Amino acid sequence: MSARVRIERIAAAYRRFAEVEAAGRSPLYEALAQRIAEDGEVLGFLLRLPPAKRQPNLLLAAVRCRLGGAVEWPEFRRAVAAEADEIARLMLARSTQTNEPGRCAVLLPVLASLPPPLALIEVGASAGLCLLADCYGYDYGAVRLAAERRPCLPCSAGSATPLPGSLPQIVWRAGLDLNPLQPSDRQDREWLEALVWPEQRDRLERLRDALAVAEQMKPRVVRGDLRYDLAGLAAQAPPEATLVIFHTAVLGYVASPAERQAFADQAIDLADFWIANEAPQVFPDIARRTESRGPGFLLSLNGTPTAWTDPHGAAIDWIN
Repeated sequence: MSARVRIERIAAAYRRFAEVEAAGRSPLYEALAQRIAEDGEVLGFLLRLPPAKRQPNLLLAAVRCRLGGAVEWPEFRRAVAAEADEIARLMLARSTQTNEPGRCAVLLPVLASLPPPLALIEVGASAGLCLLADCYGYDYGAVRLAAERRPCLPCSAGSATPLPGSLPQIVWRAGLDLNPLQPSDRQDREWLEALVWPEQRDRLERLRDALAVAEQMKPRVVRGDLRYDLAGLAAQAPPEATLVIFHTAVLGYVASPAERQAFADQAIDLADFWIANEAPQVFPDIARRTESRGPGFLLSLNGTPTAWTDPHGAAIDWIN
């Protein structure tokens, strides 16, 4: 494939990010992505990186982290030109490990319905913030749980959603990640903050509150690959607890559909319950089992479509 064709594909990915993902959510990132798609020098910089490291979120976060904040296009472009080596090193060392605690709000109705006590394994756990669902407050409007806690996670719930009456009893928890992050590490915290889009101040505040909780709770996240290391971690869970393996916005990074399905088969075999909260195209067989269609992610339990959810946990719409 020629360099020109590869650059055109990178440009198309950034235009798609601007039009589909950033539009209506981040005016700054929408504008930056559109300008990147038209700029030969920045596209040339991206071409020198491995394909998996050309993602819009990764570049935007790396520049923001390097500069200590979000900037408009002229300064953004100057930074990429003047600090190309440093930004490339950061992009090669890091990944888009967005650890959004708000996703616990859409996981909670399922977790609270399972037989206690629970043992949790999260794959793609990042800093382990979503392992702490019993440590946060929740505001579903009609139902509020431990709302005095920080963070208190807001979530708009459809009328069919079985809202929990209490927090789940979790007696054991562990995460699996290719590159675990430490809530107490300054550089890891700065990277997680850089992954929150600049206009989303409420998300940033919730992230900081969740990191403070994690710094106290110290959830265990071990280094490993979800394709190969899940069984060893599952074997450590207490046998008297209900074992739940879950993930959100992770399996999309496993490119092979066969490997995704092999993981799903293993998760069902190892755990009492498997919860997936992913884009519907990640597990198309699951998506085909529901006639409803919704924006965002599809939440499923043991392969059964359960709800449509906002990718950051802001909304849940139960599937009847």
